[in-house]
Amino acid sequence: MSITADRPTTFSFPAASGGPADIAARMPRRHTVVTGDGMDGVMQLATALQTCGRPLREFSVDVREGVAYSSVTCTMSMTPAEADEFESRMLAIPGVLAVDPY
Repeated sequence: MSITADRPTTFSFPAASGGPADIAARMPRRHTVVTGDGMDGVMQLATALQTCGRPLREFSVDVREGVAYSSVTCTMSMTPAEADEFESRMLAIPGVLAVDPY
């Protein structure tokens, strides 16, 4: 006997989701965001990613001394429409030069 066999299980979709179709279209999408503001730009990107409301499956930063550009690579589950919105949202941040989806 499993622990969950004695409890009824229910599942409801979040209010903002489109239901089963939304969940089916959602998949991990990886993006690299390039900034020219060094560590300050990377920290600003990290703050923006925290406010996206989606858990990050992957987050890596590349900041090197003497290199003009820094980058953040992240993976989040999104629908195609959310991925397009993510790109435009990141490009609206001052200092962001490019957003490259994989």
